[in-house]
Amino acid sequence: MSAAARPTPPVLFEPFALRGLRLANRIVVSPMCQYSAREGCATDWHPVHLGQLALSGAGLVMIEATAVEPRGRITAGCLGLYDQATEAALARTLAVVRAVAGPVPLGIQLGHAGRKASSAAPWDGGQLIAPSAGGWSPVGPSALAHRDGEPPPEALDAAGLDAIRDAFADAARRAARLGLDALELHAAHGYLLHQFLSPIANRRTDAWGGDLASRMRFPLAVFDAVREAWPVERPLGVRVSATDWVDGGWDPEQTVEFARALAARGCDWIDVSSGGVSPAQRIALGPGYQVPLARKVRDAVGIPVIAVGLITEPRQAEAIVAGGDADLVALARGILWNPRWPWHAAAELGATIEAPRPYWRAPPRGATEAFGPVRFGQR
Repeated sequence: MSAAARPTPPVLFEPFALRGLRLANRIVVSPMCQYSAREGCATDWHPVHLGQLALSGAGLVMIEATAVEPRGRITAGCLGLYDQATEAALARTLAVVRAVAGPVPLGIQLGHAGRKASSAAPWDGGQLIAPSAGGWSPVGPSALAHRDGEPPPEALDAAGLDAIRDAFADAARRAARLGLDALELHAAHGYLLHQFLSPIANRRTDAWGGDLASRMRFPLAVFDAVREAWPVERPLGVRVSATDWVDGGWDPEQTVEFARALAARGCDWIDVSSGGVSPAQRIALGPGYQVPLARKVRDAVGIPVIAVGLITEPRQAEAIVAGGDADLVALARGILWNPRWPWHAAAELGATIEAPRPYWRAPPRGATEAFGPVRFGQR
């Protein structure tokens, strides 16, 4: 095939840079809770789970939401990075994944569940577990329960806010020691940083609540502490819920202002999700339903944006990045269902992708026009 006759390479498989990190393509594996840790420590499940995702061909693999202190775990089975034991357990997991998958960039999402902590795993109903039943007492910006009938969290005082801010920074230093390539702060899905942002969860009357600037103050203080603790050459992003899907709650316009403040502080990307702060949310689900939210942030702020949410088809993902809706796309449930999604997308779109040597004979006959050492797909 002559050079003039070759189709335009898909944007989805173009490299992309985040600060000093080069991604081979625009596909990100979203951080996905596994509820399989013990006392915050990674178990044998984690190297198997992360290893298969690291072999997927995605440009960046993010480790699940990881708590910065024990009471910040969503469930008792959630991962943590807050002491020597949790750091050592994750180090063992990463050693296995890196030995198998090689130089695939690995990132981590750090978070704190706030008033949604001490919950049962989803397959056990996800409800709040009382201390008398083996749970613990959650904290939040205000003494407001997430659901009717649940006990309210303890409202954080100044000392508590300082301790959590410092816990985020300490976890970032641990992540740096582990050699992780990227870090994302979880300010979405109704967890603590989102709780401070949303007027639904934050009813404080001090410097940490009230108008938009005051509600942003604690999440921005956490970001500043983490940016200082995290190596300057490594990228740091933030996941946001761009809307609460509730009248009078957090909305896209406030998200844009928050993203602008983050960008001014050295944020390297905004990962745009939505919802989670209130059971009253009304979400209009559909393919790529959050992509317009990502586009709004990207157009207004001008830093890299990740789109996520019911992105399931290769041509859909290609249209998102090629059309300028987002710079990268993140897959969650879809890549659990099909851990070779990037391979199949490369074959469908006419791209090439890295593949481990033991899998070189994997593509079925006719799936690709070219197949050679390390790479398969069209050339």
